[in-house]
Amino acid sequence: MELLLLSNSTAPGRAFLDHAREPLSALFADRPDVLFVPYANADHDGYTATVRAALEPMGAAVRGVHRAESPAEAVRGAAAVFVGGGNTFRLLDALWTFGLVEPLRAAVAAGTAYIGSSAGTNMAGPSLRTTNDMPIAQPPTFEALGLVPFQLNPHYLDPDPGSTHMGETREQRITEFLERNDVPVLGLREGGWLRVSGTPGEGRRALLAGDHPARLFTRASAPREYPSGADLSFLLDTVPRFDVGS
Repeated sequence: MELLLLSNSTAPGRAFLDHAREPLSALFADRPDVLFVPYANADHDGYTATVRAALEPMGAAVRGVHRAESPAEAVRGAAAVFVGGGNTFRLLDALWTFGLVEPLRAAVAAGTAYIGSSAGTNMAGPSLRTTNDMPIAQPPTFEALGLVPFQLNPHYLDPDPGSTHMGETREQRITEFLERNDVPVLGLREGGWLRVSGTPGEGRRALLAGDHPARLFTRASAPREYPSGADLSFLLDTVPRFDVGS
């Protein structure tokens, strides 16, 4: 299994995906053909063109799954799949509608590299319940790909002590999720990512990287900070429990 889960695609003052050039280039060295999944965005062709322009200098040849005669077959034959960001509800609805959930799970288990950014990173967890997005579409279920057994929250934001905004902070919303569910939530700040590699039962590892620490939330415990470079492999032993109540 090879997963690269990015919090975001664009960093301030940098070109699209440029902040993650090093891990992306390393991954494409062995897998230069990349199947892009643009369904989180309404403009599939335009989004694919943006990703192609960013990744080709890193050694990747990008094609859009939406242009495949059979999207499921394209996934089954892909060396690397990149699921881009946008609206998580629209993305998950499309994955179920086009019959891509099971092919993606099977392909990743068989060795296809999975790259996610923002909404695409949300899809790697068992459920979209910790997304930041509005439900502009209604997927048939909240069940996502489950490539890792814990939840992710890309674009995690710390409370601004100088803000007069009276709505819930990101931490409060994640705490509400944990009142109903017993699943760790990893808050990935922008500029950070998680790299998961290895075979289940044979030393699979999850390593945090990027510019910022991540914040881990667990049920009935105080949040913990983990610095870039931290080994979070213990999260791969999670047994997720949803709808367990408070």
